[in-house]
Amino acid sequence: MSSYTSISSDKLSRLIGTSGAPALVDVRVDEDFSADPRLIPGAVRRSHFDVLDWGSRMTGQSVVVVCNKGQKLSEGTAAWLRCGNVAAEILEGGHLGWKAAALPTVPADKIPKRDGRGRTVWVTRSRPKIDRIACPWLIRRFVDPAAQFLFVTASEVEAVAERFGPTPFDIENVYWSHRGELCTFDVMVKEFGLSTPALERLATMVRAADTARLDLSPEAPGLLAASLGLSRMFDDDLEQLNAGFLLYDAFYRWCRDATRETHNWPTNKIRP
Repeated sequence: MSSYTSISSDKLSRLIGTSGAPALVDVRVDEDFSADPRLIPGAVRRSHFDVLDWGSRMTGQSVVVVCNKGQKLSEGTAAWLRCGNVAAEILEGGHLGWKAAALPTVPADKIPKRDGRGRTVWVTRSRPKIDRIACPWLIRRFVDPAAQFLFVTASEVEAVAERFGPTPFDIENVYWSHRGELCTFDVMVKEFGLSTPALERLATMVRAADTARLDLSPEAPGLLAASLGLSRMFDDDLEQLNAGFLLYDAFYRWCRDATRETHNWPTNKIRP
């Protein structure tokens, strides 16, 4: 049973992917990580030896600490974090408990190299519409909450990637791009090990709207309309990205929690 200093895998899984998710810190020792080099979605690896250093940068945040079994490493790390005014919990059962519950994990070797500030950095074409909003949302919510996104002129994406080092996406001839009938969002869901029913449903919506195959999803015309509307509302790509996150937060929660809910008004209308 969870206490105020611990959280169950089931409860944490309901928070991951939402804007209110806690920061996740994986403190497994190298031996345990090498045995299973995958991360709970959104988790960042840190050493428990350096908790006083990196923990000082998390003051005021909510954090869940993950070790292999949910015992001494996470307990000790979380205790030190709480001394620094961090609302720290441990994951009950640790990484092994999460894995035993058959919950998604992200292959660490698929996550691009982080910059000097610990962030993944990505670059794509400017004036995003659908895939280039959906993919950053997926990355921020499930892969790297600190990820940064650069939007540049289409013809300069590869050159910027080469010169500045960000990972290019949603352009031709790069790893993170369309594959056959799949759009880039589809590819990221698959490659990052995030194929849950909710994200698969959202991926179908994104693919349908992004590739002009609106017949694939009844919700796709609405996603397309909202996406094009946002692109007309904002001149600044980053402002549009932030607004688009709210859109995808809503669609994700619908895909996960509300697909069977209907609405009718007035409910007490007298019918013949």
